[in-house]
Amino acid sequence: MSITELAWFKSSYSTGDGDSCVEVALSWRKSTYSGSQGDDCIEVAATPGTATVHIRDSKNTHGPQLIVPAPAWQGFVAYARHLNA
Repeated sequence: MSITELAWFKSSYSTGDGDSCVEVALSWRKSTYSGSQGDDCIEVAATPGTATVHIRDSKNTHGPQLIVPAPAWQGFVAYARHLNA
C-alpha cells in the first residue's frame, strides 16, 4: 500500500495554530462481501494504538464514521460468522 492510499487526519489533541500536531493514517479495507458494482459496501480501518475500529460507507468516504472498541468489533465479526456457518 502506498502512502497516498492512506487516509490522514489530524489528532484531536493538536492545537489550532499548527504546532504540536500529530497526524494519524487509517488504512481502509472494503468488506469481502461487497459487490463489484460498488453497492452495499462498508469499509473498516483498525487503529492498533487506540484499539478502535472505524467503520464507514464506501460510497460516502467523507461522511460520518462509526468508531467502536476493537473487542466489540471482534464480537460482532464472530457473531456474524456464526450466523453464516
